[in-house]
Amino acid sequence: MMKPTASTIAALCLTSWAALGLVHAADADKGLVHVTELAQVNGQALACQDMDTAAKAKKLMLAHAPKTPRFGSAFEEATNASYLAQVRGTAPCPAAAAFASKLDALAKALQTDLPATATGVK
Repeated sequence: MMKPTASTIAALCLTSWAALGLVHAADADKGLVHVTELAQVNGQALACQDMDTAAKAKKLMLAHAPKTPRFGSAFEEATNASYLAQVRGTAPCPAAAAFASKLDALAKALQTDLPATATGVK
């Protein structure tokens, strides 16, 4: 059996790191979808003047989303779009129970894809 050379070991390490990066990117993409959904609830709650729901949505965002421009922009843009859709639309505001149910589902999804840690993200 041949002894692994330094270049072989380095190549294996780089391949492993690249694979881990792809897995992390996939988790982040799923997390970004959840953050966008969270922002939609936030914008709708703000338009409906349900400040408790908006505060809970923001708290979930801060606890789970990476502190990056990508996630921050996605949250802000989706919040604004949802707010405007609710204000300009004819649909009535959802009941508090509907907001609570949606936030519970999003909290579980975020915990799976972007678990909170002491620093706010994994």
